Amino acid sequence: MRTLRVVILAWLLADCGAALGWAVGRPFGRQELFLGGIVLGTLAILLAIRLLASLGWLNPERRRGGSIGGLCGFALAAPLAAMNLDTPLVPLLVMGIVGIGVIVGAGPSGVP
Repeated sequence: MRTLRVVILAWLLADCGAALGWAVGRPFGRQELFLGGIVLGTLAILLAIRLLASLGWLNPERRRGGSIGGLCGFALAAPLAAMNLDTPLVPLLVMGIVGIGVIVGAGPSGVP
């Protein structure tokens, strides 16, 4: 059950960070929109990993692997989300890859 909580929390924080970056970069143009989403989404993933470790939902020793997995998931999800900005549900659902990446990166003993 904690695995699902880890996926959902990482997913929501990454999505909120990317959306905030999208909103900040939007007035400056399409490239800045994408850059803002990437920067704030990355920071949100790192914040999510720290929060998950402090809540005890992720082993602190596996935090580095979870960070790498989450960032790799974000690297896969960001272009897919950017290609489908016209539909609001696709970018939201694609960010679920981030949570799955955190679980895969943390490994089998990552979630107690």
